[in-house]
Amino acid sequence: MSMEFTYYMPAKILFGKGALDKLAETSLPGHKALIVISAGGSMKRMGYLDRVQGLLKQNGVESTVYAGIKPNPTLENVRDGAAMAREQGCDFVIGLGGGSSIDAAKSIAVMAVNEGDYWDYLSGGSGKGQPVPNKPLPIVAITTTAGTGTEADPWTVVTKEDTHEKIGFGNEDTFPTLSIVDPDLMESVPPHLTAYQGFDALFHSTEGYLANIATPISDVFALKSIELIGKSLAKAVKDGSDEEARADVALANTLSGLVESTSSCISEHSLEHALSGFHPELPHGAGLIMISEAYYSFFADKAPRRMVDMARALGKEDADKPMDFVDALVKLQEDCGVRDLKMSDFGIDRDFTKYAQNAMDTMGGLFEFDPYHLSLEEAASIYEKAYK
Repeated sequence: MSMEFTYYMPAKILFGKGALDKLAETSLPGHKALIVISAGGSMKRMGYLDRVQGLLKQNGVESTVYAGIKPNPTLENVRDGAAMAREQGCDFVIGLGGGSSIDAAKSIAVMAVNEGDYWDYLSGGSGKGQPVPNKPLPIVAITTTAGTGTEADPWTVVTKEDTHEKIGFGNEDTFPTLSIVDPDLMESVPPHLTAYQGFDALFHSTEGYLANIATPISDVFALKSIELIGKSLAKAVKDGSDEEARADVALANTLSGLVESTSSCISEHSLEHALSGFHPELPHGAGLIMISEAYYSFFADKAPRRMVDMARALGKEDADKPMDFVDALVKLQEDCGVRDLKMSDFGIDRDFTKYAQNAMDTMGGLFEFDPYHLSLEEAASIYEKAYK
């Protein structure tokens, strides 16, 4: 860990019960919003879309809706959303929903004002790594799940389906200008998705804590996020109307986004992106859960002190050895009812080298932040140990 750091996190975050109502009076970055929501229909069904449009109207802001986002947002989603933003004359973008909708909103904001193909601006895989010429449209994030922390970081993940590439992107201009985190909006999330999303937030924090670019700032956010998830995720899974548990997990999620702004994910995320790049129906959090025991077992002796810190934060207060974290992790999976997830249930085959190679080709940059440099064979062996 370096004692040098730069702290830059420009998103204004409105956090707390009833925070959504502040949308009617908060200063917004434009006059006409493109609201980006998932194709699943839950934002309409729950009444959240109508509520957001009504609050915007009170604030003198017009809106139009793009409702096509897949659980793993695609390059096609970005193209279609950007075209709609241009056609409708939108001057800012709102991501309403989970990480998928907010991630897509960020990418759409980039392409609404830039020429060419979104993939031209990505590094990794078949991306061309070109600089983004024009500043993206401003982004507002309204999160209805506690999973990716995307409301507090600049990152967005998009899948190019024809090549099975699932790659992250972001720069200083893709931070949301405003984020609203209202735990009341999360009470309707079903138990299994609450678990998947909570573990995604957990792993943003654990990976950020193990990363070789961790700083004193990211460490504070990471350990608090891990502690809140250990304390309250299983409660939120068991009873979605438990307001205190929902608020704890929502805060853990926002903190995990702050970890992503000040440290980084490591190769665990790359390994999962390869799985859901080939199998887009695999929920990202579920994929992370499936590889996590094997992953952290492999790294236990590579960062022993930090593994013990994480075990204590997760609730094993007397932890004194690295594998105590893995034990605490497995117990949390059992308590949340996700211990029995199987790769084979999602059609994932045993071609572990294929997935490991894809992870290194598309998201190889994250391997550079690992506390130990994984070989292709070691990466494949993590999949093999995790497979069931």
